[in-house]
This record gives sequence, C-alpha cells and structure tokens, in this order.
Amino acid sequence: MSNVRRVSNLLKSQPTIEGAGVHLKRAFGNIQAPMLDPFLLLDDFHSSRPDDYVRGFPWHPHRGIETITYMLNGRVEHGDSMGNRGVISAGDIQWMTAGSGIVHQEMPQGQQDGLMWGFQLWANLPRSNKMMPPRYRDVGSQDIPEVTTDAGARVKIICGELDGVCGPVRDIVIEPEYLDITVPPNSRFRRAVKSGDTVFAYIMEGAAAFDDTREPHGTERKGSGKTEAEAGGLLGSESLVLFGQGDEVVVTTEDRSARFLLISGRPIGEPVAWYGPIVMNTQEELRIAFEEYRNGTFIKKG
Repeated sequence: MSNVRRVSNLLKSQPTIEGAGVHLKRAFGNIQAPMLDPFLLLDDFHSSRPDDYVRGFPWHPHRGIETITYMLNGRVEHGDSMGNRGVISAGDIQWMTAGSGIVHQEMPQGQQDGLMWGFQLWANLPRSNKMMPPRYRDVGSQDIPEVTTDAGARVKIICGELDGVCGPVRDIVIEPEYLDITVPPNSRFRRAVKSGDTVFAYIMEGAAAFDDTREPHGTERKGSGKTEAEAGGLLGSESLVLFGQGDEVVVTTEDRSARFLLISGRPIGEPVAWYGPIVMNTQEELRIAFEEYRNGTFIKKG
C-alpha cells in the first residue's frame, strides 16, 4: 500500500531582479534552500515586455552546482569560457554542470509577440563532485518524450522514467526526476516517487489539489480535520508545493486543467557555503573560488 505524500510547505514565487536587470519570479532561493536539499533555487522568468529581460545575464562564473534551463517560449542565446555557443528555444532544455568552474552568459530573447517564458533550476553538487569537469547537456524539444497516462495526463519526461519511457537527461549525480505534467479537468494523477527524496511541484497554469483528500469531481472527503491546503485546497499558478515524506504524489483537478513541474532528487545532507553564483561546502572554499576568479585561475584545464 502506498504512502501518499502530504503538503509540508507552500511557497508563492516572489518578484526579484537578477543579472543586468532581468525581472523574474523566484519560487525559492537561499533562505528556503535548506528544506529543498539538493535544490538551491528556482526562477520563473515570464514576461511579454522585452525591457523585463533583454539585458539578460552577462558573463558570470559558476562553481559547485548544476543549472537547468527549460524554455517554454522565446529563446536564450548562451556562450561560455570553453568556447561553446548555442541557443535554447521553446521546448528545449539545457542541463549545465558547472563543476570546477565555468564562466558563461545567457541572453534571453522573446518570440515574435515579445513573450519569453522559461525556468532556471539550480541543483547542488556533493563535495565529491564539486570540482568535476564542467559539461553541457543541450536537449531539443523533439528529443523530449511525452507520455499520456491512463487518466489522460500528458507528461514530458526530461529526466526520469515513466511507463518504461526514459527522459534524455541521464547519469546525473543527485539522481533527479524532472517532469512537465498537464492534468486535464476533473482528473487524478498519481506518481510513485522514491522514499527519502526531496519532491516539489511548481504550478505553471491552472489549479489543482496536491494530495488525495479531494475527489476529482470536487467533493472533499469529510472528517479529515485538516487545513484547507492540507485537505486538498486548490492551488494556482506561481505556487510551489513541497511534499513531506512518502512514496507517492497525488494531484487532483476540478473544472480546470493544471500544468506543473514535478521535480525530485536525492538530498545531499552536507554544509552549504553560498555566495552569488558559487556554492561550496566551506567559507574557505568560497574565498579560494573568488580569489581564483579575480586572478584568472578559476577555469581548470584538463
């Protein structure tokens, strides 16, 4: 018998400005990161106003983490200190492992009507992998499989496996799962997850309840004795749901569909020393990283 995960925390994304003046919504960051280990940050950049994003993210360093960029609309041109150049377009994903160090830039561009929408997730690396060689996984939308479940939910599998179908991003240190899920109205979606993993959902569109205490037709089970959120209260866009422990996630919709990211990963459980784009285990490691960046020895060869 499965143990359904309950909602342990709810977060609402907050406006912030990053890079050279990019207006975005931050679902979680430094303050909330300890409860989302191994994940550090999730940004939702969504605007039809070019002035909100065209200044982009000029050259900056990363060390000790992975950055995962997923585009829904528009595109991002990127380049780095290893000589890589490319474009992430609508439906594409880039999984960048900064490892020992990389310097790169990301410059967003909207589609013809100006709309630009995407997400960037930061995942931590354990001490034993923080100085691994940098690498990229650029995956085009055509290479991301989509599965339709018996209940009618559409699931894009970026990382992980569903019904025997594997996502294209594999062999990641924290063994994550990254799914883009759309559940139709008046439906229930169930997903087995690894016991002990950190699991969260970020709602992009629509509304849903994120446990099994509400029936698909909208009748709440009686006598649950829970708060509205705990008892299946519907949550809307730009909300993040952090799940407690268990081995299954249940999502229920009523008269509207819901589209959300479902992301999970194995906690690292190590000290975190974090300043700006660099995340290490100790303050001394941070000091060394920034000193190397200043004196030109940040990028490791070979």
